[in-house]
Order: sequence, then C-alpha cells, then structure tokens
Amino acid sequence: MEPTKQKPLRLLPGIIIVVIQWLLWFVVPSFVNGDQVTMIRVFGGLIGGLAVVIWWVFFSRALWFDRLSAGFLMIASFLVTAQFLDKSIATTMMGLMFVVYSVPFMCLVFVAWAVLTRNTSKGIQRATMTVTIILAFGIWAFLRTEGMDAETHNEIVWRWAKSAEERMLARVDHKMKPITIDSVSLSKEPEWSGFRGTNRDDIVHGTRIGSDWTKSPPVEMWRRPVGPGCSSFAIHGSLLFTQEQRGENEMVTCYDINTGELVWKHSDIVRFWDSHAGAGPRSTPTLYNGRIYSLGGTGILNVLDECTGTVIWSRDAASENDVKVLTWGFAGSPLVVKDIVAVSLAGKLAGYDAAGGKLMWTASDGLDSYSSPHLVSIDSVPQIILMSHSGAVSVDPLNGKQLWQYDWKVDTRILQPAVIGGGDLLFEGELKGISRVTVSHSKGEWNTKELWKSTAMKLNFNDFIIHKGFAYGYDGPAIACIDIKDGALKWRGAPYRGFSILLADQDLLLVLTEKGDIALAEATPERFKELGRIKAMKDRTWNHPALSGNILIVRNNKEMVAYRLPTITD
Repeated sequence: MEPTKQKPLRLLPGIIIVVIQWLLWFVVPSFVNGDQVTMIRVFGGLIGGLAVVIWWVFFSRALWFDRLSAGFLMIASFLVTAQFLDKSIATTMMGLMFVVYSVPFMCLVFVAWAVLTRNTSKGIQRATMTVTIILAFGIWAFLRTEGMDAETHNEIVWRWAKSAEERMLARVDHKMKPITIDSVSLSKEPEWSGFRGTNRDDIVHGTRIGSDWTKSPPVEMWRRPVGPGCSSFAIHGSLLFTQEQRGENEMVTCYDINTGELVWKHSDIVRFWDSHAGAGPRSTPTLYNGRIYSLGGTGILNVLDECTGTVIWSRDAASENDVKVLTWGFAGSPLVVKDIVAVSLAGKLAGYDAAGGKLMWTASDGLDSYSSPHLVSIDSVPQIILMSHSGAVSVDPLNGKQLWQYDWKVDTRILQPAVIGGGDLLFEGELKGISRVTVSHSKGEWNTKELWKSTAMKLNFNDFIIHKGFAYGYDGPAIACIDIKDGALKWRGAPYRGFSILLADQDLLLVLTEKGDIALAEATPERFKELGRIKAMKDRTWNHPALSGNILIVRNNKEMVAYRLPTITD
C-alpha cells in the first residue's frame, strides 16, 4: 500500500490575511479620521496575527509537527527577545510597540517563507522556518526608536547608531558669541513673551505679510542644529530664548535672532527622556520684566537674567511640592502675574514670589496635566485657569484660592482654554470634543454653565484659535473651523496636524505642520483655502512656532530655522 501523499500547502488564505493586515497598516489610515489610525493599526495587526496562527494551525495542510513547532518557536522567540529590547522600544506606545510592530512583521516574513519554500524538502523547510521565526522577532533586539509621530509611526534605527543629539554635540560649535544688547530696544515689551505669545492664544496684531508665496516666498535667514526638546521660543529684540537638552545638561539657551549664534546658556545636570518625544525639556521659557522663567522636564524652576543668563533664583519645584515627574515630563510653561510666578506640576498649581523664589501658595491638585497656567479676566477679576484631568479650575493669582471649577474628566489634558469674552470660554476635552462654558459672578459667588458640547473638533495636542466668532483648530489631523455660537462644523481642511499662529489683521493662519511644513491658509468660515506652503524641516515637529515682526522661528528636536516672511508695503 502506497503512503498517503502530503497535500500541498494551502497558501492563499495566509497571503490574503497578510495583504489585508498591511493595507490596514499603510493604506486605510489615509482614508479615516486620524484619531482612529492607532486603533486600526493595533487591532488590525493583532487580529491579523491571530488569523495567521489560525490559518497555519488549522487550514494550512502542513504536517502537525510543523504546525505546532512553528507556534512554539514564535512564542519562545517573542518572549526571549522581549528581555533584550532597547528601553525605547520596550516603553513606546505604553509598552505595546514590540507587540504592535513585530506581529505584522512576523506574519509577513512567515507567509513569505511558506511561499518561497513550498517546493523544497522538509529538512530545508524546517531549518529555514526556524531561522525565519527567530530572526523575525530577534532583529528587534538590535533596533531602537528615536520617537514617534501622532499616528504612531516610529523612527526606527539600529540600536548602536548615533542619535541626532549625539551627532549635534559632536559637530556644533558650543562657543558663545555675546552680542551688544541695546537697552533701549529691550525697554519695551517682548515681541513674543513665551508659550503661544503674549496672551497664550497664538493671535498676532499689527503684522501684515505678503500672501503670494509663489512670487515672494519666505526667505531662510539661518538654520542650525539644536538639542532635543519640545520647547518653543520667547523673543525680545535680538534675543531668542528656548530650552533644549545637550547630553546630561538640560539647558535654557539664548541665541541671536538675526544670525542664530549662541549668546548664552544655562545648564542643570539633569536629563528627562521618554520614548515618545525623546529627550529634553517640554515647556517654553517665559519673558517678564527682564527675566527668563523656565520649568524643566523634571520640575526645576529657574529664573535667569535675560541678557546674561545669570541665575537669580532656582527651585526644584517638583521635589519641594512632593510631586512625581509625569510620564511625559512637566510641560506647563511658567506664568508671571505681577509678583507671582505660577507653575503647573501634574495638575497642582504652585505660586512663587517672582522676586525671591519663596513658595507663596499651592492650589488643589486636579491630577495629570500637561497644560500651562492661563491668565484671564472675568468680571474684571484676574484669575488663573488650569486644565487638568478633572476639568478646569480657576484660582486667585495672589493667594491660590479657588474661585470656580468646571468638571469634565479627561485622562490626559494638554491644551489651553480659549477666551471668547463676556465670561464665556471654550474648553477642550481632547478627543472628546470641545465645550462652551459661561462663567458668572454674583453676590460673591462664581457659577459655571455649559452652553454646548460639540464633537466637530476633537483636538489632541494641537491648540485652537478664536477669531471673529469662529474657532480654528484640528479634528484629528485635519485643520477645521467651527462656529462658536453652537459648535457646528463649518469646514474641515488639509491634514496639517500642526500648530497655528493667527495674523488677525489679515484673516490668515500661519501653520507649522507635524511634518515640518510651513503653510499659509485663510482664516475665514466660508471655506478652507491654502495660499502657500514651503518645506522647513523634514522630521517630526512638535514645537510651537513663534513670530517677531515678519521673522518666523520654527524648530523640532533636531534643528531650528528662521524665516523672513514677505511684507506688504502700503
């Protein structure tokens, strides 16, 4: 009696599964809301991985020894490799990166192996299967990630490759080139006082630029490497301030805005790092009355002379307020209100004497917050609003006493409130949408009333701007416009996923996209229209732009660039 002939492998189901799996990873995200991209990739990859296992074990027609040994090898290789991963891969995506990335890759190479070896001998098939599975998982032990963008694309490099920061430290001239400071030019208010400008609203008045970038595009003034960090800029005269990481030194740095040359630097021997954004401080320095106020990634609060960088006073604000460093570092920029400098520490507000650094008050803790303290005036009463996990809280800047609160729990609060006027405010719920709230004051009591909630604008880490009765922000990756009267969507535009500055006198938005483009678009409710775009930087950009006159400054965690924008001559 002749032995039963082994049937050929049934390969088509495996091929179809892998094709669908990779379509979900690369193609489908282009056609869906950006907030759903991560879920599609995660579940598409994992479900596809389970489907490949089911196909191989139950429907592939392989010998049972090969079916079971492949499963054993996959599990063993995955578990062993997980012990040797670089910290960046082991912690990215809340510790899920290795699973999310390696499973689709494993499926692809395994199905490719099955196709390529289908007509070879059993000995060759089993040997190559073993090597394929071990290498498909094992290669991840030799890789690291330099960070990811908002759609979970990771910048994967060899584990031993030098980082952009290491390359920058090796080639940058660290010598300082002091400049003569014109005290008269510094006697006026800063052109850009810190995070999102004068009122932390990204709105600029008194600047008019040419909008025909085909005929008169922005002109690059200078470009230079910069240490990693998510900080933006403060600008006063010819002085440009930011924060960055250089090796084990967390720095506040001052540059000449006209040349990009380093003027002075202040260092603290501390380093913050997370696998999503990388190393470096997260907040932006604040200019006030000749001083620079900065908060580092681990909670060090420095007050420096703006002309020399000399330390006036310094506090470890996180330690003395018994606050642990947040997962993604302290990101709130200091706010100075007369004699008080307020800082946000994981949802807790702390007020220090701006002159000498004495801790004056602390406000109730609203749990996690990456937002910055925001100064508003309601019913002629100055107050500081902080967005946090629990919602919005308002306190008296003089003593930290709570005035009112608006409850709207969101796991991770990043963005700023927006002032409409007359006691009305817009609050973001991150991916939950946006709400309009009116705050009133009567007989010594404060009250809040929610007017509407809308999901037409679901922001993530991109702040929004109020202009002439409309809000311009982001719905996932797409820039969008809503009517603040009722929250209705007016339009949804290009997938910028960036940070905007409003040129209020011209109804124009200057946008720095996540991919490093600078775009110019109309700020009108009738339609979305892009007027121009240039490529400024090629890498992921999570830093807010800054504007001084017609000089636009942009940066990411690798470089910073200054552009002179075309101007309108009357």
